[in-house]
Amino acid sequence: MIKAGVGLSQNLADHKEAGKEAARTALEKLAGQKPDILFAYSSIQYDQEAVLKGVREVVGDALVVGGSAAGEITSFSTVFDGVNAMAIASDSIQFVTGIGEGVSKDSFGAGAKAAKAVLEKGGGQKPDLFIMLPDGMTGNGAAIVDGVKSVLGENASIVGGSLGDDYRFQKTFEYYQDQVLTDVVVGVGLYGKFSYGFGIKHGWEPIGLPLKVTKAEGAVLKEVDGKPALNVYEEYFGKDAAELVKEPLARMAYTYPIGLTVEGSDELLIRDPVIANEKGEITMAAAIPQGTTIRLMIGDRDKAIAAAKEAAEVAIDQLNKAKPGFILMFNCMARNKLLGVRCHEENQTVLGVIGKDVPMVGFYTYGEQGPLLGKKGTPAYFHNETMTLVVVGE
Repeated sequence: MIKAGVGLSQNLADHKEAGKEAARTALEKLAGQKPDILFAYSSIQYDQEAVLKGVREVVGDALVVGGSAAGEITSFSTVFDGVNAMAIASDSIQFVTGIGEGVSKDSFGAGAKAAKAVLEKGGGQKPDLFIMLPDGMTGNGAAIVDGVKSVLGENASIVGGSLGDDYRFQKTFEYYQDQVLTDVVVGVGLYGKFSYGFGIKHGWEPIGLPLKVTKAEGAVLKEVDGKPALNVYEEYFGKDAAELVKEPLARMAYTYPIGLTVEGSDELLIRDPVIANEKGEITMAAAIPQGTTIRLMIGDRDKAIAAAKEAAEVAIDQLNKAKPGFILMFNCMARNKLLGVRCHEENQTVLGVIGKDVPMVGFYTYGEQGPLLGKKGTPAYFHNETMTLVVVGE
């Protein structure tokens, strides 16, 4: 049996009370059952330490994971100044948590550490499902995923989202038990008898001609077709480099990410630009290998919502008629910026497919993790601008 409850608070006057209110409301919906784990996400407008203290006072010794977000999502509301929580109790699922530190110094190693920590606590057995919550501002998102896969296996079932900070692009925070951390990966392993389904799709489309990455180093895109990488955006937006480096490029280019071809997917894998420098180099949300063929992409509101619906349909189909118990959503902040007020429509569209009474919690991310198009038994990737969700059922 799986029981899940969702809570939300927008009490900006008392940050500790906001954590308590969100957690308390979530627990009330468990009908007296003791929670095994609680997921919580918070706007950076709140004191993160105070929020987590409030949560912990309510949930006792239950596991707690989560962190700062770029928007908080629940079954009944999507807000940008709140604290949300999902409490889960189950006699068929064992939850095991672990962390990997030092994302900025060794992203691959941090991902591997988080996976190893879960593996060790799980008695050496690989989890049936691994949820990852990495820092969204430090390190290389793709390398973190590769680190997890190096421990759990290339085709391990991995899903998750990178923590955010309300679109400030300064610093994100990760919750792990009673600690507020940064520069870490939080991992959650699920073991037991349960079903699950992935939904992963974006709906962005390529524009312009294919381009070749001629120089790259880690997450830094240096040259495209032998020219400074920023030239891609200079030509499209008609702005010179000096103007494009004044503030995070992501604030302007969220509708126009970079797409790269990946075998096995009819959608291009998306990489977001984050910031550019005077040399015309672009730091991306994750690495794009030298020699890769890329395309400039464009987002469309109707197609983004249609893609979210398709993702939900794939996820519920993978449950094989099992009853859905809860939904964890990892939705890119760029989708929110594209959709504006229609972000509520997107999230409700997902519930319309999976079930309006199914508890759902999530957040707007700085990157998502999961298999291409939600295909089980295939490698996980680091994504941007992608609706990513997992439905867990009986």
